[in-house]
Amino acid sequence: MSTAPPTATDEVPQDDAPAAQPAPKKRGPWAPLRPLVLRLHFYAGILVAPFLLVSALTGLLYAASFQVEKIVYADELTVPVGESKLPISEQVAAARKAHPEGTVSAIRPSPEDDATTRVLLSGVRGVAPTHTLAVFVDPYTAKVEGDLEQYGSTGALPVRTWIDEFHRDLRLGEDGRLYSEFAASWLWVISLGGVVLWFSRRRALRKVRGTTGRRRNLGLHGTLGVWVALGFVFLSATGLTWSKYAGESVTQLRTSLGQTTPSVSSAASGGEHAGHGSASAAGGTGEHGVGLDKVLAAARAKGLGDPVEIVPPADAESAYVVRQVQRSWPEKQDAVAVDPGTGVVTDTVRFADYPVLAKLTRWGIDLHTGVLFGLVNQIALMLLALALVVMILLGYRMWWQRGRGKAFGRPIPRGAWAEVPPYILVPGMALIAALGYFVPLLGIPLAAFIVVDVVLGEIAHRRQRA
Repeated sequence: MSTAPPTATDEVPQDDAPAAQPAPKKRGPWAPLRPLVLRLHFYAGILVAPFLLVSALTGLLYAASFQVEKIVYADELTVPVGESKLPISEQVAAARKAHPEGTVSAIRPSPEDDATTRVLLSGVRGVAPTHTLAVFVDPYTAKVEGDLEQYGSTGALPVRTWIDEFHRDLRLGEDGRLYSEFAASWLWVISLGGVVLWFSRRRALRKVRGTTGRRRNLGLHGTLGVWVALGFVFLSATGLTWSKYAGESVTQLRTSLGQTTPSVSSAASGGEHAGHGSASAAGGTGEHGVGLDKVLAAARAKGLGDPVEIVPPADAESAYVVRQVQRSWPEKQDAVAVDPGTGVVTDTVRFADYPVLAKLTRWGIDLHTGVLFGLVNQIALMLLALALVVMILLGYRMWWQRGRGKAFGRPIPRGAWAEVPPYILVPGMALIAALGYFVPLLGIPLAAFIVVDVVLGEIAHRRQRA
C-alpha cells in the first residue's frame, strides 16, 4: 500500500518553526530627542555642577545666617521692655551725640517692644559706600547700645552681609556675579532635563530598593531630583530676577508691560514752608521743618504700622519718605511722602495697588532670601540646598562609576540631530536664540555646546568611514 509523500510541514515540526517577528514600533518625536536631552543633562551637569555646589553651600549658610545674626548681635538688637518709648527725635539726637560723623540717611523706629531703634548713617569713614553705619538706640532710655555696619533693605549686619556677598559674587565684585548667574541660568535646565529623563525610563529602572552600585545611585539621584525639581526651578527663576544680565532683561520686560514697582514722589508740595530747615539739618539729626515726630505721626495716621523706615529729605525741594519695610507674610510695603514744611502727606503708594508682576517679584525675592515665612522659609531653603549638594555628589559618583575615573564617561550615541523632525528642530533653534538674548549665560554656552557637539559628531563619523 502506497503512502503519500511527506509534506514540508511534516518534515519540520511546528514547534521548531521560527517565531514571527513583531512589527517594529513607530518612533515618535521623543525618540531622537531623548539622546539629546541625555547628552545635555550629562555634560551640563558635569561642567556646571561646581558652580552649583558653591551656590548651594553659600546659600545654605545664608539661610542659617538670619538665626545666627539674632544670637551674635543680641546685645545690639534687643533691650529690656520699659514703660513707654521716647519720641523718635530724642532717640535720633542721642545717636547723633554718640556718632556725629556722616549724615542721617534713614531711621528705623523700634518695631517691637524689646527691639532697638536703628539710626542709619551714610558717608561714615571706614564704611563701604553702599553700606551704612547702624547705631542702635534703646527706645526707652535713649542709651546707645552699639553700632554695626549694615547692608541692604533687609538690614543685614556684618555676619549676614559677608555671607550674602560671598553667595552673590564670591566677594569679587561685579565680575564675580557672573558665577551665580551662570549657576542660576542652568539650574532649571538641568533639573527639568533630569525630570524628563526620569519619567521616560521604564518603571522597573526607577526602583531604588534591592539595587546596588551605580544603579542604586542613579535611583537615589533621580528620585530625589523629581521631588525637589520644582524648588530648584523656583530658586533659578527668582535668582535670575536680580542678576546682572538676565535681571536687566526682566526689568526691561516689566517696564514694557507697565509692571514696574511704583514709588512715592519725594517732591515737596511747594508751599511757602516747603523744605524749611533742610539745608541746616542735612548733617545733623535729620530734623527738617516740622520734625521727625510729626512726620511719623502723619504716616501712622495713614495706616503705616511697624516696621517703618523714615528717610529725611535729600534737599530743600524734597519731602520725607516713610515706608513700611516688613518682608514677612503678610507683606507691608505701603509708603507715603510727607511735606517737611506742613507735615501733610503729599503722596501715597499702597502695596495692594502694585501691578501683578511687581507683587510676584517682591514675593519671589523674599521667598528666595528666606524672609517671607521666617524660620520655616529658612529651613526649607536649607533643605533644598542640602538636596542639591547630595544630588551633585551622587552625580559625580555615578560619573566615576561609569568611567572608573579613566574616561569622561560612557559615550552617548551621536547623530540624533538629523532625526529630529523639522517642526521640533526649528522652534527649538528659535528658542535657543531667544534664550541667548534674554538669558545670555544660558543661551551662549548652550549654542556653543550644540556647535561643539555637531563638530565632534562629524569628526567621529568621518573617522568611522575612513
